[in-house]
Amino acid sequence: MPRWLRRLLLLLGAALLVALLVQGFRPRPPLVDVAAVARGALQVTIEEEGRARVRDRYVVSAPVPGFQHRLAVRVGDAVEEGQVVAVIEPLRAAALDPRARAEAQARVAAARAALQQAEASVRAAEADAELAEAEVQRVRRLHEQGATTRARLDEAEARARATAAAGRSAEFAVEVARHQLEAARATLAYTTEPADQAGTVEVRAPVRGRVLRVARESEGVVLAGAAILEVGDPAALEVEVDVLSSDAVRLTPGGRVVLERWGGAPLEARVRRVEPVGFTKVSALGVEEQRVLTILDIVSPPAEWERLGDGYRVEAVFVLWEAPDVLQVPQAALFLDPTGAWHAFAVGPDDLVERRRVEVGQRTGLEAQVLDGLREGERVVTHPPEALEDGGRVRARG
Repeated sequence: MPRWLRRLLLLLGAALLVALLVQGFRPRPPLVDVAAVARGALQVTIEEEGRARVRDRYVVSAPVPGFQHRLAVRVGDAVEEGQVVAVIEPLRAAALDPRARAEAQARVAAARAALQQAEASVRAAEADAELAEAEVQRVRRLHEQGATTRARLDEAEARARATAAAGRSAEFAVEVARHQLEAARATLAYTTEPADQAGTVEVRAPVRGRVLRVARESEGVVLAGAAILEVGDPAALEVEVDVLSSDAVRLTPGGRVVLERWGGAPLEARVRRVEPVGFTKVSALGVEEQRVLTILDIVSPPAEWERLGDGYRVEAVFVLWEAPDVLQVPQAALFLDPTGAWHAFAVGPDDLVERRRVEVGQRTGLEAQVLDGLREGERVVTHPPEALEDGGRVRARG
């Protein structure tokens, strides 16, 4: 082989070796995850655990001290208004007690005043219901004429249902007050008549419903005012949810809530009341939290939640903000600069990244609303590495 050819081959081999070394030690573009900027529905929510409870619970108590017979009703049994649920034999030793007689007279007067107050509440509730119904009719006409929104009509209808429920609650309160007056009168009657003429006292259910709790099932001596059982209507449910105080300030009466994971299809509810006082609760991690109790009204048709019962667990999703068509980007693609401005790395067609300042609107924790800085269809780097700089090249994973 000629000498010049050997030298040429050596030079070519050396050049190839140098090229391989340069290529091997040349920094490779980082491998990153990318996501597309897209449009879609966006919701800002708060999720908390709550429980369903009967709206109106009535504790049936012993009107007189005496000997209670064993109860015939059990938890879940249906009772009618005025049905005898317990029988008590008054204690004869207290029948001629002057102090007991005076106390019974005072209870009769107090029960009579409570009945008058409950009847006034019914009249006020009826006036509120008439006003709410008139408002629904007015808003419905405006909606049919295109002068108001569907949301305004839904709000008026929800208010009408709430006032109607308040009216029913007031009527229940009248029935309870009336039975309390009867119970007080019975106490007075049995404390004024001779002991040998005293008979048994029949304790009746104040309202129609079901037995929710039995405080004392077996027979025995009971004191006046001792709880015997609780009665309520399981069809009249509400939901109580305790939320963080920092979240409670973001909730407003009438706000939309979705009840999930209770064993059936999601239910629609509305915030009725955010209580103005908080309480301390220790979380599962041992951290003290300030919580606030929030009461919700279920607005879905009763047929959809007829199997939901008192004390059942639900997951309440409070909808703070929602829109059906929003330009959004994964929250993981955004990062803050020292000035507090949001930025993102947009990936070009040649895999070169461009650092963009992004104006962000609503955020859910997973997605963020894009107001300016990015366009639909653009790709962005999610979880950008700290070493990534403007103009750098990347490789998209997958």
